[in-house]
Amino acid sequence: MNESELLAAAKRGEERAFARLVEPYRHELLVHSYRMLGSAPDAEDALQDALFDAWKGLPRFEGRSSLRSWLYTVTTNACIKVIRRRPKRVLPIDYGPAADPHGPVGEPVTESVWLEPYPDEQLRYEERETVELAFVAALQNLPARQRAVLILRDVLGFSAREVAEILDATPPSIDSALQRAHKTVDGRLPERSQQATLRSLDDERLREIVDGYVQAWESADVDALVGLLSHDAVFTMPPQREWFEGREAIAAFLASRPLREGSRWRVMPTDANGQLAFAQYEWNPESESYAAHAITVLTLEGSQIREITVFRMPDVFARFGLPDLLGERA
Repeated sequence: MNESELLAAAKRGEERAFARLVEPYRHELLVHSYRMLGSAPDAEDALQDALFDAWKGLPRFEGRSSLRSWLYTVTTNACIKVIRRRPKRVLPIDYGPAADPHGPVGEPVTESVWLEPYPDEQLRYEERETVELAFVAALQNLPARQRAVLILRDVLGFSAREVAEILDATPPSIDSALQRAHKTVDGRLPERSQQATLRSLDDERLREIVDGYVQAWESADVDALVGLLSHDAVFTMPPQREWFEGREAIAAFLASRPLREGSRWRVMPTDANGQLAFAQYEWNPESESYAAHAITVLTLEGSQIREITVFRMPDVFARFGLPDLLGERA
């Protein structure tokens, strides 16, 4: 059946027809929800709520807008409800000042306040720039409606009139909200996206960065790792609030904590948020295996590493299709 036939069947209460009707839009709606919320689990929950609302509200859909536009209306409103009832998602650099690398590391903040990584295998190529960490993190600083306006207008290409219909507003108010959103977001974004940076580097240089990072970590070579960093590099590790700035501070922390003498790691390249990323496993002597520790995302500045974001969230490994444990010979 074509879309109009599926729509008619779904309006008659046929659930399978509704599932087939919305399936072509499910992927883009999920990515939209992630941009809005900064969390893949939150995005999935919001989309489920949205599709439930769409199913219940389908008899009222009169076709004055496209089905795609209507589904974005329902999904955006579901995301706005989530934003209004929980704290915004951030990275540690937006949570507090840089920490002393020689000081104690406190308890992790386990509240749902941290931005989370998103696996590239669930993205289309053209979507990667719009889920880079810097962009998604910047979006989280916007009020819910401004966030929705910027994504719908700049990322998805809806017109001001279409966005006004989605958000039950007027086109002039949408234009005004977009201008205010840009004032907040533009100053938080780097001059160059990670996609542009990666394209500027040839395959050999990219391989050197990837291999250098893996080898430095697995050999616990602090100097080698620091040698890959820019002078003003930043090291964060949510859900820890502590973060470190500059080569010297990062080196001091690494030498005393994760890369101290006797540490053992296995590091596997993966892809997240359109950026270079790694799955990091730490040796667990009790299980005699390497246990999932973190998904790490690198932000490059030229051919140097500007930011290392270590998402110490082992529960996200399944989302990346990665095992929780690696054998000793891994």
